[in-house]
Amino acid sequence: MAFSSGGSKGPMADINVTPLVDVMLVLLIIFIVTAPIMTYPIDVALPQRVINPPPQLREPPPPIDLRIDAGGSVTWNASPVNVQDLQQRMETEIQRDPTNQPELRIDADPESQYDVMAKVLAAAKNAQMQKIGFVQ
Repeated sequence: MAFSSGGSKGPMADINVTPLVDVMLVLLIIFIVTAPIMTYPIDVALPQRVINPPPQLREPPPPIDLRIDAGGSVTWNASPVNVQDLQQRMETEIQRDPTNQPELRIDADPESQYDVMAKVLAAAKNAQMQKIGFVQ
């Protein structure tokens, strides 16, 4: 912007540096005050590395192949089983080693009934099976 200085000399082209100097002085004072504060060390308690032997990896047990046919019959590793006995058999498998459970692989025929699948999944849930998979 151009301001006239009262004369007819034309516009004044000088920059007013007073606000700029004021801002720079304030910033300088802030840095002078905060710089000594940042030089004090801060004690931080970091966690220390603990050398433990790695856990022994165990061989997983063989998976359980559960087949549901279109007629509603269920086979457990190629042997026929009653749907009402599934939960008991699953609990028996889990009790062998609760920390290393076998995987339950369910292979259902596309024409199988939904209620049989629901009963199988309910038995697996009630038996606390953790590894359940579906085979295509």
